Amino acid sequence: MKLIRTKGRSAQAAEETLAALEQRGGAALDEVLPAARRIVTDVRKRGDRALLNYAAKFDGLAGIDALRVTPKEMAAAWKAIDPELREALTVSAKQIRNFAQRQLPKSWSDSPVKGLKTGQLVRPLGSVGCYVPSGRHPLPSTLLMTAIPAQVAGVRRIVAVSPKPAPEALAAAHLLGIKEFYRVGGAHAVSALAYGTASIARVDKIVGPGNLYVTAAKKLVAFDCAIDMLAGPTEIVVTSDRGDAAAIASDLVAQAEHDPAALAIFVTTRIDLARDVIAETKLRSCENSVARQSLTSNGYVFVAASVEEARQITNRLAAEHLTVDAASDLKWVENAGSVFVGRWSSQPMGDYISGPNHTLPTGGMARVRGGLSVNDFVKLITVQQYTAQGIRALGPKAALLAEAEGLVGHAAAIRTRLGKRSTRG
Repeated sequence: MKLIRTKGRSAQAAEETLAALEQRGGAALDEVLPAARRIVTDVRKRGDRALLNYAAKFDGLAGIDALRVTPKEMAAAWKAIDPELREALTVSAKQIRNFAQRQLPKSWSDSPVKGLKTGQLVRPLGSVGCYVPSGRHPLPSTLLMTAIPAQVAGVRRIVAVSPKPAPEALAAAHLLGIKEFYRVGGAHAVSALAYGTASIARVDKIVGPGNLYVTAAKKLVAFDCAIDMLAGPTEIVVTSDRGDAAAIASDLVAQAEHDPAALAIFVTTRIDLARDVIAETKLRSCENSVARQSLTSNGYVFVAASVEEARQITNRLAAEHLTVDAASDLKWVENAGSVFVGRWSSQPMGDYISGPNHTLPTGGMARVRGGLSVNDFVKLITVQQYTAQGIRALGPKAALLAEAEGLVGHAAAIRTRLGKRSTRG
């Protein structure tokens, strides 16, 4: 990890590094966009023919019969996994479901003026596609995190896709009662979900993280099919002046092992703690090649000149995962995907079992949105109902606003209900 002081001779280097980190995430995606565009366009035009070609090339599928996972296969995977893992998946699913149920928005109505009733209806999306990565590590937790909020929202059709899905992912699908699961991944899977083929019907929204090609494909289809976010490599920021060096380092290593491109940052005002954390990360990553590579390339320790500056740096970074010392720190946190409070709140607990979603904004997008939630799977439909009394109370003012904008048809539609004609045109 690179140690950078924000004052003295390294102040300019610190600012340049922070400015670069604020702009992270775009360049790597640009490199794969042309290839992803060719695949997306091909599947959109040729449907199953293109999908099966790419599935054979990238996913190792022999033909159309191997495309869909059967319920029998999912049930067999559930039976085959260790009983303790079945229990862990069950507990995790319960925690995620309970949290999503608390998040679910409600329908309501109100009468702010006599004769006017306004409100909102909460309605689920019709269908969603859940992308489950299957690269370095099987990620059944990602299926739980994407499918359960959709189930809580009431989505009728939930489709899972995963290249060479691990038995653990199939077992999780059985636990959740997933009916559609396809052994495909990459840009071709995203295109099939977005536009539909003979084998895979299109969905309303695609959620879940993936590699650069998956992310690029999601960006390309986003105007035709809704997506959750463009998720990049995992990020962790720990901001602490009194944390335990071993605990901090263990979380940095844990998130760094996701991907050689993962970002791991420690922010503090204490040079002694900074050095201790660096030493601990070296020790704890010595036999973890992916984490070691990530920490060497993308690991930073910022030693701030003051507590206030440390907080400013933290909010500038707008990290996916953020750890702070105490609940009192929450008052200054403005930008973060998910916050972990105190030394006992290990970030991997949030990856698996706490309940809040682990599909979180990366690349600084925590400035503008939070993580995946049940809200991503519902529509808020507004409702308004007037009586004669209500339109008499508000209609004249609305007509004046319409006329001020030169929209005489708008004004006429209102004044018709009032028994008057527009005063203009």
